[in-house]
Amino acid sequence: MATIEQPTAEVKGMYRDVLYDPEGRVMWDRGWCRNAIVLDCHRLLAGLLGGAAPSLGIQGLRVGQGLDAWDSASPPPATPAQKALIDPNAFLVLPALLQIDFLDGGTVTNVPTNRLQIVATLGPNIPPWPDANHASGNLREFGLVGELDNNETLINYVTHPVIVKDPTSTLTRTIWLIL
Repeated sequence: MATIEQPTAEVKGMYRDVLYDPEGRVMWDRGWCRNAIVLDCHRLLAGLLGGAAPSLGIQGLRVGQGLDAWDSASPPPATPAQKALIDPNAFLVLPALLQIDFLDGGTVTNVPTNRLQIVATLGPNIPPWPDANHASGNLREFGLVGELDNNETLINYVTHPVIVKDPTSTLTRTIWLIL
């Protein structure tokens, strides 16, 4: 008789957003919130473990405007079935601008663990909106992206209340992935 192994811990994630004014003062801190680990994250992990080429880990952080309609009610909850951001022109924060560390509990370590911390600092004029596709710098969604079979692959997804990111403010987004 075949034995079916049941995982003992789920893959999950959390994030925290803090917005700073031009002088570095905290304008608001939303605290820690859960995010959805999407199904394609599991495919990406299997590709990495199975040696499927090319499979690449975190290749950036997409941030998008989502939909203006989300402002009149709560944004829709993120689901594991999400394949991409709603914003078709979401901005990509490149890996060089992300600080990626292993965590032992809540402490950064050089030793690989089952926890990753990704910190993205979106300084003044990041994203560079308004532009032809975005009337403002408002943010309502984000997701980490990897690469599988030369295609951008969503790792996690979050919808959130609008963040009015003006050209002079700085948003620090901290993401924890527990694998």
